[in-house]
Amino acid sequence: MASQQYHISLLQMDIRLADPQHNQQRAGEWIAKAMKAQPKPDVIILPEMWNTGYALDRLDGIAEPENGAICRWLSETAAHYEITIVGGSISEQRSSGFYNTLYAYGPDGSQLTRYDKIHLFKLMDEEKFMQPGEQLALFPLGEVTAAASICYDIRFPELARTLALAGAKVWFVPAEWPNPRLHHWRTLLTARAIENQMYVIACNRVGRDEKSEFFGHSMIIDPWGEIIAEGGEEEGIVSATIDLELSDDVRGRIPVFADRRPELYKHED
Repeated sequence: MASQQYHISLLQMDIRLADPQHNQQRAGEWIAKAMKAQPKPDVIILPEMWNTGYALDRLDGIAEPENGAICRWLSETAAHYEITIVGGSISEQRSSGFYNTLYAYGPDGSQLTRYDKIHLFKLMDEEKFMQPGEQLALFPLGEVTAAASICYDIRFPELARTLALAGAKVWFVPAEWPNPRLHHWRTLLTARAIENQMYVIACNRVGRDEKSEFFGHSMIIDPWGEIIAEGGEEEGIVSATIDLELSDDVRGRIPVFADRRPELYKHED
């Protein structure tokens, strides 16, 4: 079996509201900087809605068109550096409306997944402007199954468990998680890792927009729930090497999945 070790870099960047051109230029600069590090990353992750920020009332005209230039740029960048890019998420405009959409591309530039955020965050009026997704995101990372979700999705343990039961050993979560809920951010991410015995890799933005301030604290958490890398509150790159075989090891030591009693968990909504 091929190595399941990956060096991960999270790009904890600021986002200029409603300025996709500037944000794409900055994302490119951060990716280039990350690629100069030793060891070089195998996987790079961007934050949520990095192209426009939460300029929800201005998306018409600035959101990315479906299969637009940003997608081509992410694909070309992944192929150029021969890395996997979990492209955070972008605001995307389709004939059916606006979506908060995550794309991931492999080292050959191929699209690995497209995921529309399924839980829209009412505290930031997402549901007033955007359409919810209807499918989960599972995709190959080498010979391993990876998953991806977006920000508010981490408050739904059923989602994380469903992804783990489908074979995910690592869960990528781009976010724009604002102050003052740092305790929730750290606790929920750690709990999801412990419960599901998988790596949780979460990239949060920093800076502020017209309504909110964002605290960063991007994190890489192992299947024991140990935080092996965490950012501060400034722009920067958060990196660590993970070994996805640890997920199998932890699941063997504490056989949570084998000991489940799903027949007792059923309920009527």
